[in-house]
Amino acid sequence: MTDAIRALPREHLAAALFTLLAIYLAGIVPSVEIAWVSAVLLLTVFLFAFEVVSVDVAAISVMVLLGLSSLVAPWIGLEQGLVAPERLFDGFASNAVISIIAVMIVGAGLDRTGIMSWVAGLIMRLGGATETRIIPLVSGTVGVISSFMQNVGAAALFIPVVGRIAARTRLPISRLLMPMGFCAILGGTITMVGSSPLILLNDLILQANDALPADSAPLRTFALFDVAPIGIALLITGILYFVIAGRLVLPRGGSGETELHEAATTRAYLAETYQLDGCAVHELRVPADSPLVGTSVDDMERTWTVRVVALDKGDGLRVGADGVNRALGIAADTRLALIGTAPAMDAFVAANRLERSAELDHFAEVVSESRAGIAELVVPPGSALVGKSARDLWLRKTYGLSLLAIHRGGSIINYTTGGVRNTPFAAGDALVVHTTWADLARLERDRNFVVVTTEYPHEALRPHKVPVALALFVLTLGLILFTDLRLSVALLTGAVGMVLTGVLSIEEAYAAVSWKTVFLLASLIPLGLAVEQSGTAAWIADQALGALGAVPVWVVQAVLAILATAFTLVMSNVGATVLLVPLAVNMALGVGADPALFALTVAIATSNSFLIPTHQVNALVMGPGGYRVADFLRAGGIMTVLFLVVSLTMLNLVFTHHP
Repeated sequence: MTDAIRALPREHLAAALFTLLAIYLAGIVPSVEIAWVSAVLLLTVFLFAFEVVSVDVAAISVMVLLGLSSLVAPWIGLEQGLVAPERLFDGFASNAVISIIAVMIVGAGLDRTGIMSWVAGLIMRLGGATETRIIPLVSGTVGVISSFMQNVGAAALFIPVVGRIAARTRLPISRLLMPMGFCAILGGTITMVGSSPLILLNDLILQANDALPADSAPLRTFALFDVAPIGIALLITGILYFVIAGRLVLPRGGSGETELHEAATTRAYLAETYQLDGCAVHELRVPADSPLVGTSVDDMERTWTVRVVALDKGDGLRVGADGVNRALGIAADTRLALIGTAPAMDAFVAANRLERSAELDHFAEVVSESRAGIAELVVPPGSALVGKSARDLWLRKTYGLSLLAIHRGGSIINYTTGGVRNTPFAAGDALVVHTTWADLARLERDRNFVVVTTEYPHEALRPHKVPVALALFVLTLGLILFTDLRLSVALLTGAVGMVLTGVLSIEEAYAAVSWKTVFLLASLIPLGLAVEQSGTAAWIADQALGALGAVPVWVVQAVLAILATAFTLVMSNVGATVLLVPLAVNMALGVGADPALFALTVAIATSNSFLIPTHQVNALVMGPGGYRVADFLRAGGIMTVLFLVVSLTMLNLVFTHHP
């Protein structure tokens, strides 16, 4: 019996435990409505924690389930649905959702003008080549930028910047990426538009006002820079932490470590990191008596550890996504441009009686360093590539990428060891590929990839639009700071301005929006409404306060912050905020504290996600930094404690309690 239970997948065991907990709660809660809302809450936590489906699909499913409750209300003991049908889709028109869309577009506009590249150059001029100077400059810059745009976006923009800085300063990229990623998360707490929980907070507070007792004063909302002292203190703490303790907590080297200080060029760095030493492009001709005649590119690559980057069958050059795919046949007199190591190429040539050119001739132009080369990309969270292999995707035909190696955590899979084309991709995977620069430039606009390699001849940015983009950015900030316009309207002014002035095309603006984030946020808002209006939040608060007993207010606040930290490690920070803000308001009312302060405590604490790489920013830097989970536990454990201490201290210093 015990062995049978152990053999069950953990998701099945967790589902059984969550079901039993829901049944138990149904027997002790004061109303049928609270019982059903509690069950939906448990289902949401289960779906988020165990990723049975993606988080956005989980959120949409929960929203639909709440909508269906109106149909089945009489059969499940309810007088009406858990959420009124006319309010089910309020999230899609909420101030928070529109603000997030606009922030993403404004951030993309600033990036398209080349401002980020200019910032990287400035950092290198000011920071020199020493780690203790580069870390504060890189991390501080990212932190400030992420205070005005989504921290995932800021981190994604700065991965190429950090790669460039590491290559030129010869500092290991692993010593820079984790501080950068952590400070991107911390920078999101500087303003009320820096992270999704803070953007959402004011909407949740207004929603909570509707459910307050008649004799309670309405909760105050927060202005753009009200949280700046807390966020700045957290960012400074993060920077000082890595400057002082970085040599102890950041990985120094070993398996999976990216040592850019030993690499004089991007090619040498990639060859060393992915065990591709001696990898080069060779030009070959297939004579009529070669065993390769009549076979396909796929047959050849299955048998030999070489990869086709270009070929000519006599009907014109085929290179990149425009012409090379594994189904192509190999005929007599076919010319091949293959990439591989010298030993592998020698064996391949000898066995197949091929003619090898001493140097590139026929393919000299199309695979020259000015047209093509080896590059590094990262598979971000939410990419359509996750769960699919290179063969499934026809990676070379679809994207123009000849996959050479995958770096995942502490392991490397490359084309010499085998299996690289059949390995399903995972979020955070770092890929090394051979590609044309034209294909790579196109992938910079593809949200399925984050292009790490930037030192290549690629399409020009729009530097002539810098004054316009900066003017729109300043205008947007001015509207937020000095007018009574809603945040969403002010941000949309800047976003629409980016399109109307040609900084972005409308297609680029649409592509800049993470629709997964939009649907996740909008779909969870009705759940927060149900938790609040059903009395579920008040009941949980009463139970929590009863369990704590007579303790000081700061202890209750600290417990709430720890609870928010725990939730955000296993589910999205948006989901944790939606679930816990109503609880925080009710807990504050129960102990005579300021409900708005407790709500802000939750929104701040949901950024305390450093212990494991579940936050999107951490997942993003894991591959190119060569990090393991143990690296996050070591560096993130201390950061988590520092975050709690500094944030709680600053919250109580900056804001006064209003019983």
